[in-house]
Amino acid sequence: MSAGTSAREGSTGDTQGLSPPVATSAARPGHGTVRRRTLASYGFLGPNLVLLGVFLFLPLGWAFLISFQESSGFGASGWVGLQNYQRLVTDPTFWQSALNTAVFTVITVPLSLALGLALAVLMNSVLPGRRLFRTLIYLPMVISGVATALMGVLLFDEATGIINKLLREGGLATIPWQSQGSAAFASIVLVTLWIRVGFNMVIYLAGLQSISPELYEAAKLEGASSWQQFRYLTVPLVGPSTFFLLIMDVIYSFQVFDTIFVMTGGGPGRSTSVLVTYAYENGFVTRDQSYAAAIGIVIFLLTLAFTALQWRGNRTRDTTG
Repeated sequence: MSAGTSAREGSTGDTQGLSPPVATSAARPGHGTVRRRTLASYGFLGPNLVLLGVFLFLPLGWAFLISFQESSGFGASGWVGLQNYQRLVTDPTFWQSALNTAVFTVITVPLSLALGLALAVLMNSVLPGRRLFRTLIYLPMVISGVATALMGVLLFDEATGIINKLLREGGLATIPWQSQGSAAFASIVLVTLWIRVGFNMVIYLAGLQSISPELYEAAKLEGASSWQQFRYLTVPLVGPSTFFLLIMDVIYSFQVFDTIFVMTGGGPGRSTSVLVTYAYENGFVTRDQSYAAAIGIVIFLLTLAFTALQWRGNRTRDTTG
């Protein structure tokens, strides 16, 4: 056997072995191609990054800066350090507004999620006229928040509202929607649910339609009841939708403003005042914009912390699952 034959056999043996194929340098894109792709990517992202910078990050940085100053929005401002944040700690109205925000979030988020999922399951079934019902349920979401709140006033006005008129016609006692704190808070919650349920229903509906029908058929063959199918199939499989909606609904609850401003203005007293309406009152009524900026930074940090916790919890669940 010649030396050349031995070399060819050795080469053939290496090819038939377990060594993985190695990408040649000819298959890799060159530095010029990578640079052009990178520039093209930044070209597509550029307009969005500019808009985010001008309308989000720049105002956020400006608010953070003036929260350490004393400013009315006009004339010169002075540096006061942490004074605005120290004032928050001893401000009872701030804590009342924070408590109202927390209660509002705890009530509206679970209810809007549950109602959205229930309506999505109903609209995903064989229901006559379900397209019309979907449109009607989603309609408040596409209307201006102020317009929706004005509809809420037409419903819940204490003197001329439709609900109190129906109660009078039925010989029942009317409800003091504007003069009693708990009733005013309840009217805000009901209108918020009316606004949010349609959006939650649409997101859940998309999640339900991505579930394979074979899973439900297999569950039926195993003798699972309708409730067991909902509990052990539907609820876990729409988990990603629930995670998305949980974050969106909590952010919405921390930022709710137009509904409360139009329907109650934060009253009676401070019973429906939330952090955003209190920040607006300080920034544009009493012109204490530095204090309003400090409240806004607190809202931003609370929302950011909650989103980070939920994101971490969801990643842990996906890893362990």
